[in-house]
Amino acid sequence: MPLYRITIGTPGEASHPDTLKAGLSEFISTFIFVFAGQGSGMAYSKLTYDAPGTPSGLIAASLSHAFALFVAVSIGANISGGHVNPAVTFASFIGGNISFLSAIVYWIGQLVGAVVACMLLEYATSMETAAFGLSTDVTIGNALVFEIVMTFGLVYTVYATAVDPKKGNIGIIAPLAIGLIVGANILVGGAFDGASMNPAVCFGPAVVSGIWTHHWVYWVGPFIGAAIAALIYDNIFIGEHDQLPVTDY
Repeated sequence: MPLYRITIGTPGEASHPDTLKAGLSEFISTFIFVFAGQGSGMAYSKLTYDAPGTPSGLIAASLSHAFALFVAVSIGANISGGHVNPAVTFASFIGGNISFLSAIVYWIGQLVGAVVACMLLEYATSMETAAFGLSTDVTIGNALVFEIVMTFGLVYTVYATAVDPKKGNIGIIAPLAIGLIVGANILVGGAFDGASMNPAVCFGPAVVSGIWTHHWVYWVGPFIGAAIAALIYDNIFIGEHDQLPVTDY
């Protein structure tokens, strides 16, 4: 990846109407995703009277997040690219497909969308949103590896199906593929650290619940995994002549 493609952005870009529309799109998509994903977990707790985690609960979480992300990516794809995840936005910046100033607008939309979703869930259910945390006997190192590897798989899928200019007709199934890899990863890591892969998904519950224990893991892990995936795919599988132009206002 040529370093010259990484850009801060031009003056006024953050306030450009198209950038603001993209940020609003990310807010709405992330709101829908977090409301459905976090809400399904709260509904499961209500139906099972706060029973400890079970295999059926893990499957329910996997399906709800996969379906919700499929929709969230689809409805945002034509406006913002449907990132729905600060780590995906970071990978797009690393790959030179979005400027840093635009990325900031995306991040604000994603984080605020997650917080609003959790606030409304608490109000509507009179239940507390559950902050992400490590399971018993899972160390910080274990959780970091899980988040790095799972986010690598997610972002690699994003690059292969949505970012690569050579994707052709495979781009049609990008939202489905992205939703499925997240659902699959939850089945793998959900019992260990919650399988976040998305800092916004953790940020919303942390803000509303006030619980920040090991919260940094859910930022550092996904950002590392996203950067590795972007660098590998961009340097090895996307030629310089295939690069997409960076948005420039």
